[in-house]
Amino acid sequence: MKKSLMALSSLLMLGGIASAQKVAFEEYTLGNGLHVILHQDKSAPVVITSVMYHVGSKDENPERTGFAHFFEHLLFEGTKNIARGEWFKIVTANGGNNNANTSEDRTYYYEVFPSNNLQLALWMESERLMHPVINQIGVDTQNEVVKEEKRLRVDNQPYGNLIAAVKQNMYKVHPYRWAPIGSMEHLDAATLAEFQAFNKKFYIPNNAVLVVAGDFEPAQAKEWINGYFSAIPKGTPVVKQKFEEAPITQTIKATYQDPNIQIPMMVATYRTPSMKTRDARVLDMISSILSDGKSSRLYKKMVDDKKMALQIGAFNYSQEDYGMYILYGLPMGQNTTESLVKEVDEEIVKLQTELISEKDFQKLQNKFENQYVNGNASVEGIAENLASFYLLYGDVNLINTEIDIYRSITREEIREVAKKYLNPNQRLLLDYVPAKDKAQN
Repeated sequence: MKKSLMALSSLLMLGGIASAQKVAFEEYTLGNGLHVILHQDKSAPVVITSVMYHVGSKDENPERTGFAHFFEHLLFEGTKNIARGEWFKIVTANGGNNNANTSEDRTYYYEVFPSNNLQLALWMESERLMHPVINQIGVDTQNEVVKEEKRLRVDNQPYGNLIAAVKQNMYKVHPYRWAPIGSMEHLDAATLAEFQAFNKKFYIPNNAVLVVAGDFEPAQAKEWINGYFSAIPKGTPVVKQKFEEAPITQTIKATYQDPNIQIPMMVATYRTPSMKTRDARVLDMISSILSDGKSSRLYKKMVDDKKMALQIGAFNYSQEDYGMYILYGLPMGQNTTESLVKEVDEEIVKLQTELISEKDFQKLQNKFENQYVNGNASVEGIAENLASFYLLYGDVNLINTEIDIYRSITREEIREVAKKYLNPNQRLLLDYVPAKDKAQN
């Protein structure tokens, strides 16, 4: 009874936090097409200024992969009014920090400053958009930076090529078939004119969203935004090409040899729908049931009880056009990747044929309530969520309402979605193994 009361208390507390966490925002669009979202939060004297561009690795020429990620670096090189190498110095000298990241679908830049430096942040982002300097010195410098990043994070990292190997086999026509890091050979072969053309096409106000979140006065922010961004010319509208993959109707089998590993990895991947769909959210919940924490079904069964795996996991790799549902595991002792697949399949069949218990379902709902609260717990998180929901989902208010979608998912839907997508004839089985000269004796 005491445990029940504690659980009820926790649930009520979560519900209270969730409803109190409603994010207020204002949005409007400048004449040049730049969308602006403002979120005021005076709880701390900081302000986040971010710009998300609707360009990622899927927008690249197949013969010039890596451009979007390359630009994540290149656009810190300098502008007409910010000398080369000065960007980070200016940010640091004014008490701020900044960064950027790239995915298949978008590129995101942001600065975190003390609230009295909003004007500086807006000027810097307008400079990046209006006056970037894209010259051979910058290209050559960042080429070496990106190569080193690829060596550290991918080429010399155990299991570092996992996602790239999966993508290569899961997609035949869609540009998701290559990883955002791209090809170093393609970057080496690219001309300065090609980099300049990529910038002109994608880094335009009508292909971006500007978010200001934190401690600021909206009227003053609007005045500065208008002053710094309105004069930037609208670009030629970006027309996104649509790529449709044929359904997977029989198991795809492939092998990838990794020189950095000694233990093979079990990898089973299913192609799933866009992250914007309800089914994608149900798959998020299925991931949680199977592998979120030590009490999850796969971990408890295969790591704790049977001691078959050193590690086991499942996650929904969300993307704008298609997703991937990836299951992976490292066999322990004499167990094989095939034996892990067999055990995983048994758990999936249970999800496809049996409703999860009411107790497990309540635990699942609590987890997603908690994730919702955590996702909007910081101003930085709110800024990125506002940008993503506008640019990729087409609905900024999902920052407040997406949790209602998760709350409305039923046990029956979990069973039906598992049946719809997680079948042996709809997947890739990737044999991710040590390179032959590195294999265990």
